[in-house]
Amino acid sequence: MTTSDADTTATDRHDSVLAPVAPGDRIFNLDMLRGWAILGILAVNAMFFAWPFAVAFSEETRPYAMSMANVTGDWVTAVFFQDKFRTLFTMLFGVSIFLVGGERDNAARGQLLRRRLFWLGLFGLIHGLAFWYGDILLHYAYCGLLMMLMRSWSARRLLWIGGGVTAVWTVLAVGGALLAPMVMNAMGPEFAAKAAAGGPMASPAEVMAIVEQVRSGYGPALLQNLQAWVLAQGFSLFLIPASVPLMMIGLGLFKSGYLSGRAPAWLYVLMTLIGAANLALLGYAEGIKVTGGPLPVAGLAGAAAGAATLITLGYASLLILMSRFGLKVLTGVLVPVGQMAFTNYLTQTLIMTSLFYMPWGPLWYGTMGPGALWGVVGAVWLAQLVWSPLWLARFRMGPLEWLWRCLSYGRWIPILRSAT
Repeated sequence: MTTSDADTTATDRHDSVLAPVAPGDRIFNLDMLRGWAILGILAVNAMFFAWPFAVAFSEETRPYAMSMANVTGDWVTAVFFQDKFRTLFTMLFGVSIFLVGGERDNAARGQLLRRRLFWLGLFGLIHGLAFWYGDILLHYAYCGLLMMLMRSWSARRLLWIGGGVTAVWTVLAVGGALLAPMVMNAMGPEFAAKAAAGGPMASPAEVMAIVEQVRSGYGPALLQNLQAWVLAQGFSLFLIPASVPLMMIGLGLFKSGYLSGRAPAWLYVLMTLIGAANLALLGYAEGIKVTGGPLPVAGLAGAAAGAATLITLGYASLLILMSRFGLKVLTGVLVPVGQMAFTNYLTQTLIMTSLFYMPWGPLWYGTMGPGALWGVVGAVWLAQLVWSPLWLARFRMGPLEWLWRCLSYGRWIPILRSAT
C-alpha cells in the first residue's frame, strides 16, 4: 500500500468543495511525501539497529561518552525526526487504504485490499522475526483492517474524528510533560530520589553484555531479536488508538484535496508556520535539556515533542507549497524513493542489519554513538536517492512492490517498462 500503482487506480470521488484532483498531481505529491517519510524514518530507527533498545529509551544505559558529536546527533534526531516521519507515513497509509480498496460497496476492491493487508502482515512477520524487531508492517496490517471500515467516510468526518482523537492524545502528552516537573518539585527531592531508585532499564554493563551476545553469531542475535520483538509487539498494540486516527487524518486530508495542493496557499503557509514555531520551541528546549538544564525545561521539551504532529503537518505543507510554486526540481528527487517505499523500507533493514549484527557484515553493533550513526544514515539516504530513479528508469515498480502486487492479484504482473 506504499506504491504509486494504488494512486493510478483510485477514483476521483471527493466530498470537498475544492477543485477535482488531477491524477498526476495526486501521484507526485503522495510519492514525494512517502519518499520524505521513508528517509526520515531511518534517522530514528538507526539507533535501534545499532544498539539494544534500552539505549534508545534511557540515557543512563548508554555505555558511550556523550561527546559533542553524540550530543549533537541526539539533538538533531530528537528535534527534527523523532515521531514526525512515522506519523507522516501512518497518515499516508490511511490514504493507501482508500486508493486500493475504493469505496466500501466495491466488493472486488475490498477483497483485493484484504489480500494486500494479509500479505503485508506476513511480510511484517518475516521482517520482524528474522531480521529486525522494530518492524512496523505488521502493525499497519492490523490497523488497516480497522481503517478499511472507515474508508468511505467523508473528509469532514474523518478529520473531525481522527483529528479529535489525535488532539486528545496530544493534550494528554503535552499536559503530562508539563505537569511532571511540577509534581517532582512539589514532592521534594526525597520523592525524586525514590522515583529514580529503580534505576534505568539496564546498566551500561548489562547493555554491553547484550551487545557481545548479539555479536557472537546469528543464533544469539536472533534470540535477542525475538525477545525484543515480543516487547515491541506488545507496545504496538497500545499504539492502535493513536495510529488509526492518524490514518483517518491522512485520508481526510487526501479527500479534501489538501495533500494534492488544492487548498488555499495561506492555509499551507499557516500550517508551515505553526509547525516551524513548535519546531523552534522543541529545538530550544531540547538544547537546554541536553546540557543539563532545569527540570521545567525538560517538561517544556516533552510538551513540544508531544505536539510533534504539528511539525509533521508543517513539513508536509512546506513540501506541497514548494511543489506548487515551481520547485518540483527539488521536491521531485523524493518521488522515486516514495514510489519504491516498500522496497526502500526493507532495504534499509537489510543494509543496517548487515552492517551492525548479521554475521556476514562488519559487526558494528554497539560501536557507534549517535554522532557517527549520522554518517551511516546519510550514506543510505544517498544510495536510495540514487538507485531509486535508476531502477524505475527500467522497471515499472520496485522489486518488492512487484512481488507484493503479484501475490495480492494472484497472477504474474509485468515489471519491465517495455513489457506489454
